[in-house]
Amino acid sequence: MSEIIFVVDKQFDVRHYAKQSLEAAGYAVRAFSTADILSHTEAIGPSLILVSMALPDACGLKLCQQVRANSALAKTAVVFLLDSAAEADRILALESGGEDCIVKPLSRDELLSTVRTVLRRFVPSSPLSVASIPDLVIDPWAMKLYVRGVEVLITTLEFGLIEYLAHHRGQVFKRNVLLDAIWGEMRFVTPRSVDACIRRIREKIETDHTKPSLLKTVRGVGYRLDATAAWEPAPRQSCDCIVCRTVGGAETLYARHLLRKQLDARTHRNSVGRTLASPNTDGLVDKIP
Repeated sequence: MSEIIFVVDKQFDVRHYAKQSLEAAGYAVRAFSTADILSHTEAIGPSLILVSMALPDACGLKLCQQVRANSALAKTAVVFLLDSAAEADRILALESGGEDCIVKPLSRDELLSTVRTVLRRFVPSSPLSVASIPDLVIDPWAMKLYVRGVEVLITTLEFGLIEYLAHHRGQVFKRNVLLDAIWGEMRFVTPRSVDACIRRIREKIETDHTKPSLLKTVRGVGYRLDATAAWEPAPRQSCDCIVCRTVGGAETLYARHLLRKQLDARTHRNSVGRTLASPNTDGLVDKIP
């Protein structure tokens, strides 16, 4: 799954529960405490927005109306989160342009079932349908990039950025949106960090990086990838280990990122456990490099 979902609710526990449940199912999720997110919505173009009806000044309804009135967001679905099962609230939500409603407290099974059902009505365009011969071939398993059939050396950060842009071909992204999506909570990064990374990518994928035709600048706004991309499929599951089970079924860069964090944490715990349980011949604790 490559869908991006926004969760908008003033309650932290609701946002956190929805985010955890959806990410565990393979979706990429961004959570907000206010409905004043139209600029983020236009820049990223999420597949679905989960928005609370209980926001101040009926902002949830206003956001839904803004999305429905924006032709660029025609493929973005809206599902309302309701505090009660009152029929009046359901009618108001649906008449405002919402596709469905979910009553709090959230149930994981109901949440995922509703999201999947609604998303089936909003089929996203496939990056492979744009052209039969892609400009870029992305191998997420090996983290390799091929440009017109030739492999180019690329850093992890550059790979994350080019794959993110490729999944949203033709969309314009502001620098701060790319910082949030790729750099996340890294410190000491600025919008200029995006410019520098874009420049390095252009030097590797463009025939003439001074006149880019694949990765373009939209003056005064941000960047847009016009290249046609294709993805190498993950190898077939070869065993029942955590890597083959999880990575073999992970279809998004974000899902693989979560897996790497889980594996790193597990490896760290196991390493500490082995260190504390392995005294050397002098009775001291072994040091594992």
